[in-house]
Amino acid sequence: MASALSLPLALQPHHDGSALYVPQQKPTLLESVKVRIRIHGAMGKVRSVRVRFSESGEAFPTGNARVIKRANGWAWYETSIVMHNPHMNYRWYIELANGEIYWLNAHGLSELEQPDIQDFKINTFSSAPEWGKSAVMYQIFPDRFARSAKADEHKLPKWAIAKNWGDEVIGSGPGTSEQFFGGDIWGIIDHLDHLKKLGVTLLYLTPVFPARSNHRYDASSFSQVDPLLGGDEALIALVEAAHKKGLKVIGDLTSNHSGDAHEWFKAAYKNPGAKESDYYYFSEGNKKYDAWFGVPSLPKFNWKSQELRKLFVTGKNSIVARWIKKPFNMDGWRIDVANMTGRIRDENMYLEISELIRHNMQAINPNTILLGEYTGDAAFNMQGEGWHGGMTYMNFTKPVWRWFYNPREKRVAGFLGLGRTRINGLEMLQQHIAFSAGFPWHVRLHNMNPLDTHDIPRFKTFAIKGAQRVAAGMQFTFPGMPVIWAGDEFGLDGVNGENSRTPIPWNNERPNDKAMLKTYQDLAAIRKTNSALHDGSMRFIFASAEALVYVRENRKQSVLVLVSRGKDDSIKISTEAVAGLRQAENIFGGAKISFSGKMASLPSDKLNLQIWRLPAGY
Repeated sequence: MASALSLPLALQPHHDGSALYVPQQKPTLLESVKVRIRIHGAMGKVRSVRVRFSESGEAFPTGNARVIKRANGWAWYETSIVMHNPHMNYRWYIELANGEIYWLNAHGLSELEQPDIQDFKINTFSSAPEWGKSAVMYQIFPDRFARSAKADEHKLPKWAIAKNWGDEVIGSGPGTSEQFFGGDIWGIIDHLDHLKKLGVTLLYLTPVFPARSNHRYDASSFSQVDPLLGGDEALIALVEAAHKKGLKVIGDLTSNHSGDAHEWFKAAYKNPGAKESDYYYFSEGNKKYDAWFGVPSLPKFNWKSQELRKLFVTGKNSIVARWIKKPFNMDGWRIDVANMTGRIRDENMYLEISELIRHNMQAINPNTILLGEYTGDAAFNMQGEGWHGGMTYMNFTKPVWRWFYNPREKRVAGFLGLGRTRINGLEMLQQHIAFSAGFPWHVRLHNMNPLDTHDIPRFKTFAIKGAQRVAAGMQFTFPGMPVIWAGDEFGLDGVNGENSRTPIPWNNERPNDKAMLKTYQDLAAIRKTNSALHDGSMRFIFASAEALVYVRENRKQSVLVLVSRGKDDSIKISTEAVAGLRQAENIFGGAKISFSGKMASLPSDKLNLQIWRLPAGY
């Protein structure tokens, strides 16, 4: 018999952190936790299945797992591990009757034992609100979303360069941060019906605090809403109106830095005797200071300061607390530059500060969510003690970009960084697994899955024509929260992050393509009504250079998804791979599955997105 590594992807053993495989999704310390694995008969006769887990840094095996179910050619094995530590890691050991030995970890099947760092992860830190798993996020950059009738009443600040709504956006050079289109929070309220119809459930607002730029990441105060956006009154009204429509609202907070116009910084700059001196990293009589990437307008916070911690996080009226309490009632935070917060030279308070923010926020309202920006490899720094999930590009955004990258595109998408700009579907899958495997399942479900954001180019601009529809389907069917960056639904373009901060063409002020609008509406409706897309396991069952097929499964149902870049006539799957395949009901794309004996053939068209609903797979 050939090695089990040569088995079709669909028939290889599978385990992940979802409830099908780990029924206790919120384990507590010292609790015995059941874990399960599914093994297909095609692998051969099984002699032993065990789990190798790590307790306090030492490795131990469980006894033999027992078979709890056999169906459709699969045997489901179950054993238990004890949560000896808040963090646990484990891998599966499979011994066949012919003496072959295999290991299954979060990176896949192997004949050789692998490092602990590639193990499955489970911990006791799951505290994200229940609504997060099913959220459809919409990101709004307030200056560019919509101008209300009240916007004309706002006096233009000295730093701003006034722009008309239909003007071209400056993507680089002078005026980039000063161009002022005048969108406000009242304008967001005017278009809540659009967002509701789109299927959005969660609004994410980039900063709304006073500043000296259009992006407002250089806050001059954290204690009020910028009057240019409508002030506190407008935010209170927005959250109230959004909540009435069933929408959540989270804000954007910079825990790494303030602006140099902030009252704290101004009090301490060139004044070593000021108590606020401890809030930043000053030197040379407070004339010099550390700043985000050396940008002088963004001085870095020093989290060793207990007074800063009190003002920002722990105090009864702290910044973190103020905006999630009445009368504002926001539903959480996205933390900007979370990966750099509390880190500088030999100091590393990153984990401590993330835990501090999460604990104090949820002490006020346990139904709030905390998401951290971490643009690099986030998994091994984001385990759920602090941030519930991450805005990270490595596990979803970049692999998808590279798979659909237009080979004829001569412009450079600097967002992708070093390395290849174009990969095939097998490599896309390899990259996705490599950068998602290290997340505990509860964190993975709350990671943001954007195609683009206010900081990077628009996906459509650099992708194969027509690819946005397929990639959007992946957003809505992969584990995690799909993110619609305002304007994606209008097919807007942007060659870099600044250029993609495009005023929304409500009245066709600029070229747009509304064809994507219905796609997002349909995908959001599918996500809303199919629970397997909220918390179901993720099992890839076919991969080639041009196509991927995967299934999300929970106890209620299964959802089968096909996405393709190019034409592929080889997409064939055994009916034993997915239970209920013959009862598949197409809910997006309209294609049928054809059968010949025990093999199912799926559509082979290029740039294809098909979604089928199936009966429960367990």
